[in-house]
Amino acid sequence: MKIIFSLFLSILAMLGASAQNSISGTINSVTDGSPVVATVYLPQLEKGTVASVDGTFTINTIPNGLYTIVFSSLGYRTISEKIQFSGGQTISKTILMEESAVEMEEIIISTPFHKLQRDNVMKVERINTDALSANGSVTLADGITNIAGVNTISTGVGIGKPVIRGLSSNRVLTYSQGVRLENQQFGDEHGLGVNEAGIESVEVIKGPASLLYGSDALGGVLYLNPENFAASNSTEADANSSYFTNTEGFVNNIGVRTSLEKFKFLIRGAYVTHSDYEAGNGQLVTNSRFNESDIKTGLQYQGTTVKSTLRYNYNRANIGIPEEIGVQSNDKSLLFPFQEIDNHILSFENNIYFKNSSLDIKAGYTFNDRREFEDEEGEEERPILKGLLADEEIAPALRLKLETLSYDVKYNLPKLGSFETIVGVQGLFQTNENFGEEILIPNATMTDFGVLATTHYHKETFDLQAGLRYDTRTLESVPARDMGDPDFINAVNRDFNSVNAAIGAKVDLVKNLTARLNLASGFRAPNLAELTSNGVHEGTNRYEIGNPDLDNEQNFQTDLALEFRNEHFEIFGNGFFNKVNNYIFITPTGEVIDENNVFDYIQDDAQLYGGEFGFHLHPHPLDWLHLESSFETVVGELTSNDSSLPLIPANTLRNTFRIEFDDYKKLQESYFFVGLVSTFDQNNISEFETPTEGYNLLNVGIGTTITLKTINLGLRVSGSNLTDETYVSHLSRLKPDGVSNIGRNLNFKATVTF
Repeated sequence: MKIIFSLFLSILAMLGASAQNSISGTINSVTDGSPVVATVYLPQLEKGTVASVDGTFTINTIPNGLYTIVFSSLGYRTISEKIQFSGGQTISKTILMEESAVEMEEIIISTPFHKLQRDNVMKVERINTDALSANGSVTLADGITNIAGVNTISTGVGIGKPVIRGLSSNRVLTYSQGVRLENQQFGDEHGLGVNEAGIESVEVIKGPASLLYGSDALGGVLYLNPENFAASNSTEADANSSYFTNTEGFVNNIGVRTSLEKFKFLIRGAYVTHSDYEAGNGQLVTNSRFNESDIKTGLQYQGTTVKSTLRYNYNRANIGIPEEIGVQSNDKSLLFPFQEIDNHILSFENNIYFKNSSLDIKAGYTFNDRREFEDEEGEEERPILKGLLADEEIAPALRLKLETLSYDVKYNLPKLGSFETIVGVQGLFQTNENFGEEILIPNATMTDFGVLATTHYHKETFDLQAGLRYDTRTLESVPARDMGDPDFINAVNRDFNSVNAAIGAKVDLVKNLTARLNLASGFRAPNLAELTSNGVHEGTNRYEIGNPDLDNEQNFQTDLALEFRNEHFEIFGNGFFNKVNNYIFITPTGEVIDENNVFDYIQDDAQLYGGEFGFHLHPHPLDWLHLESSFETVVGELTSNDSSLPLIPANTLRNTFRIEFDDYKKLQESYFFVGLVSTFDQNNISEFETPTEGYNLLNVGIGTTITLKTINLGLRVSGSNLTDETYVSHLSRLKPDGVSNIGRNLNFKATVTF
């Protein structure tokens, strides 16, 4: 912390009295010349403004350099321009915007060149968290399942892990505040560990992203964008509260953002509490209750040569682990077994701007303190409150502390013609320590280092991106337990390395028809659990035995996407084929130890294929009417015997009818939707899974924002599984116990913004 703070002060001290640039101008409709109230935004600087009613705008204090400026307004085609600033100049622009029924395009942050989606070579899914919560999602992990190709492995409603095209666990990286999130994600029963409060949007890279992020991005990346700071010389505050009928749960958060010309600050706090959820059959799922406290804060300095951003997030989650149907209660105090987890995320990002290039330096620190409390005889149904049982201290059976220091340095070279090029280094240093009576994985250290180069070639109708990367990982563990014990874990000292490449192209074949083709390799080094396990994994009720001789997983994926869009409708198809060599998985041995089935970690080649397909109808001039439909499918199998991989999501069809009402007097952003999610039978199963029947979930929602002078009041009501269907998801960890998923749930949400 002292090092990061000293670096922050040193960078501020280096700032010189550089000249300040500015841009101003007018924004008009190309059709009739009328002014357009558009948003003007520089994504690299996180700086922008909204044009006044006469279409004029001004942005000051712009550093020297080459920046993308985005002009966007609902009902108009988004415009993106590259503009060079230098020498304290004031640039004047006249922007003409073309009317379009296509919704506003967003800047994609998770890819290195900050492109509009239409200019991006990779198809990256992006959705605002406001849209996720409007669907009535109980948690962020639940909400991301609304993105085509994304699912979750769930334990009740409190624990969810992202699944991207059939790959999960350490094969999917999660980034928060621009920092790699490390929280013992190897376990199916380990949740996402991030609260949606203070998260502005979610981006999903589907497919190998090792070129950008290194090991463990073999299956894709879930990138959580933090909320932006307030506009310069402004202060904003908001508070919102939600109530969920099924769990009698409350979600409350409040935030304040304030900004001067150069300094910006924000803070947000949230508290979540839920009782046991009720399944469609009327049963309460015992100990599925959970609560969560979260605080996020940030400080930013924007000078003429440097932008420095310091962010911190603390999250405390207390999560019950349901095992079987027992006591029927709406109590919110936890029962045995349960998890108590602290997550700390500290990120410090510095962007240094030169005349024709820039340097991005990012440092991160994450600390995960995981405590798991097991059943004690006669105490399964005794309530637990804040780690106390009957006013007596209780010690966790399992306690793991994981500390990770990471760095990410990228240099954006001067633009050469139509080529933008980035070179960089990334790495991390990680320590894992045990403090509990039980040992799941041994004490260990891990060191990563990677070097990369990537370039993007941009023309009006053609984009090409390519890159190359080399990574190395060193993992060292110490022995655990006593030598001679049957569950003794020997020391492991392994080195892994891999070279990966990616190349992709986006072509406008004809007007309104775009094709994307991406070829990419990725890799994943085996994790500590896969290498060293020798004991009962309580969360999964298995005795797991690791394999210290496991090799890298190495994959190669081909991804082809076609998209047609005009003012009336959009249609898309995205197919993929993913070949994974040395795929690591567990398989039952037929043995039993301590009344638990024994599973070994082994390797074999595998393949996954499928895709996402759909359309969006928004007929002009009926721009308020939206009909959306999407279908997703994935097949995963071992190539040696065609047997299915475990935890492959079932095929799903989503249909949504949505109406967006025009603003009327004090009512703005009003909408109504009804959706039907149809999940098909899943009969392609691994040898220790059982088939899962399909089901249909009916969802509805309505909302509006009421403007009252300087206050905006947002009101939303949504309902999920309105028919109260009794069903079990194939990716539910409670499925082997015959425990159903959540039944009918109504969500009422109010937001006040000043």
